[in-house]
Amino acid sequence: MKKSRFTDSQIMAILKQHEAGMAIADLAREHNVSTATIYQWRAKFGGMDAAMIKRLKELEAENARLKKMYAEERIKAEIRKEALEGKL
Repeated sequence: MKKSRFTDSQIMAILKQHEAGMAIADLAREHNVSTATIYQWRAKFGGMDAAMIKRLKELEAENARLKKMYAEERIKAEIRKEALEGKL
């Protein structure tokens, strides 16, 4: 996944500017991003505070770790299954 060039706090600052009444097109031009990017940020981070964003990032990291662990266990199970079928 591509890493954003903006930190979470910068994204929050941009969204707060929008909440204060600045137009999305002006924000996009000022920060050199597309309007679609700002809409995506608003969909993902809208209404969150810094603590909630931090918790979201922690949960996403944990989810990625668990998915990797599950994939490794499935591979081990497939190897065991193939080994048992070969011996019988």
